[in-house]
Amino acid sequence: MTTNTKTPELRPDVHVPGHHGPTPPSGKPKKRALIWVVFLLIIAGVAGYAVWRAGQPAATPTGQGGGGGGQGGGGGRGAGLGPVPVVVTKVARSSIPVYLNGLGNVSAYYTVTVKSRVDGQLMKVLFNEGDFVKEGQTLIEIDPRPYQVQLELAEATLARDQALLANAKVDQERYKQLVKTDAIPSQQLDTQNALVSQYEAVTKLDQANIDNAKLQLTYAKIPAPITGVLGLRLVDPGNIVHASDSNGMVTITQLQPISVLFTIPEDSLPPVTQKLRAGAHLPVDAYNRDNSKKLASGMLMTLDNQIDATTGTSKLKATFDNKDNALFPQQFVNIRLLVDTLTNQLVVPNVAVQNGQQGTFLYVVDADSRVHLQTVQVGITTATDADILSGIKDGDRVVVDGTDRLIEGAVVRVRKAGEMDNPPGYDPGAGGGGRKGGGRGGKKGGDGKSKGDGSSKKGQGGGAGQ
Repeated sequence: MTTNTKTPELRPDVHVPGHHGPTPPSGKPKKRALIWVVFLLIIAGVAGYAVWRAGQPAATPTGQGGGGGGQGGGGGRGAGLGPVPVVVTKVARSSIPVYLNGLGNVSAYYTVTVKSRVDGQLMKVLFNEGDFVKEGQTLIEIDPRPYQVQLELAEATLARDQALLANAKVDQERYKQLVKTDAIPSQQLDTQNALVSQYEAVTKLDQANIDNAKLQLTYAKIPAPITGVLGLRLVDPGNIVHASDSNGMVTITQLQPISVLFTIPEDSLPPVTQKLRAGAHLPVDAYNRDNSKKLASGMLMTLDNQIDATTGTSKLKATFDNKDNALFPQQFVNIRLLVDTLTNQLVVPNVAVQNGQQGTFLYVVDADSRVHLQTVQVGITTATDADILSGIKDGDRVVVDGTDRLIEGAVVRVRKAGEMDNPPGYDPGAGGGGRKGGGRGGKKGGDGKSKGDGSSKKGQGGGAGQ
């Protein structure tokens, strides 16, 4: 009896006992791939959100006073950390000086080279180099003996000629009496008269010789012709000096007062000439090389009669009392000439003036403690202030410190100069800087509910409340 036994067909999803067939495939690789895809999508989402968030204006995080609506919006750079602390000042009207600047060279008011007016041996030097001497003070003595001898000779000659003159006058009187009685001819009297006149002229000549000898004797002592400071001695005692020597013996420079020659551009000359012709006395200040210290104050005296064609500048001269000898000949100084003073001008500190793509501008704080970029036109500037011609008005509050953290519309907190940006006890997470404050809004916004979303109708969320 034949039995047909048919082997059952094996399927991958059916397990037959006792049969060792191929192992069915597992689903783990598919699950791993799915996990990696989800993971990459999460990373891409986080990165995209970060890029988007970086491009958005800073906003206060939920629960810290919110940015928001109504009258309590935070706004501005760094609103999440509260208002930007700044120092402000009010625009006011004041006077501003108009200065012209120039480079000057100090020059002695007078410079004299002391020379000998007689020939002789230099016997004494009665000064030290660099001494301050007064006019008339004896500086040098030259051997006076030759001139003393000349004086004695002239005096002796005068005495002889005076005796001859006296004798001639006696004869003249005698002849006058004899002519009346016709004892002598009148011609003899005329001759005697001429002789008397001759002796009178000789005595005058003798007196002139005496005066000349005395003058030469005076020249043997050389006084200081001006009051000033002596330079280095050029001739030593014992040398023979001559009136024809060209170098001289010493130089004296007058330092009190002292003058400064300086130049200004030819375009700045008209207002100066106008003031000088009107008889105005223009003040001049002299500063050191780096303008860090004022050395002296003086007055403008005059200006040159022509403009230097090679430099396009005009030369002016100012004088200074120089009581403390702060100025010295041939010293280079910076000159500031006060030409005019503008009154009733809108003036702000220089630090408030900013420059950017918009041009010259100021940050102006409004009544809601927000800043606005206001372009202005600047006129004359000094070391500390700037004259504003247009763009602002009296009473405007402009930012003078903290401008580096400001943008248009930013909320600010006004602080005093020198005060810390965030004083002790200040909580940047408390929200805005409004006068009624965003602290309460921060507390209500912590749970993320509708009443605490940072845009409360009552303006209690951060930003600038009322």
